[in-house]
Amino acid sequence: MKQYLSIPKDISRNLSIYAFDKLDGSNIRAEWSRKHKAFTKFGSRTVLLGEDHPTLGKAIQLVKTKYEIALTEIFLPEGFEEVTCFFEFHGPRSFAGFHNPEDDLTVTLIDVNVYKKGFLFPQEFIKLFKSVDTPALLHVGNVTQEFEQEVRTGVLQGMTFEGVVCKASVAVKKGYPPTMFKIKNKAWIDKVIEFCKGDEKLAATLL
Repeated sequence: MKQYLSIPKDISRNLSIYAFDKLDGSNIRAEWSRKHKAFTKFGSRTVLLGEDHPTLGKAIQLVKTKYEIALTEIFLPEGFEEVTCFFEFHGPRSFAGFHNPEDDLTVTLIDVNVYKKGFLFPQEFIKLFKSVDTPALLHVGNVTQEFEQEVRTGVLQGMTFEGVVCKASVAVKKGYPPTMFKIKNKAWIDKVIEFCKGDEKLAATLL
């Protein structure tokens, strides 16, 4: 099953981008097949998942309940044979991949990779999935100093807390996936550092 891309922090100012709210949670992937008209495999960012996983297992049923019918109705007329969907598993008190089990947790579709096509560009993602829950689109255009500052200081309208994920509207090279990068809220970074209590290895992983 396809794994999610590692998103760098280096800002590309010469690209026109779509900036989406970066939800603070855990990455979940789910593989859909035309043969079954359903999701058949699930995983975290790096390993396969079953419903017996103590934290992330509940994401499986959430994906199936919230998205399986709606996405099947989108994928079938498009002629897609196999699709890996990427979700953020999150709740009101989720932070840096840690979740409160008492919270009302949910999943949100953040990206899609189509077999033999690759990751969808943001404009196609928005068009195809306008009827389902996806992260808020907060900016279209180049990354200006003003926009970056609004993200860094946490004042960008519509942004939750962590920051934004920026996706280029065109490929830098033919056949390549969309260029992506992230911009983080300084207050979120500070909270991670405080949370790690001097554990530099953990902080580097979370940041």
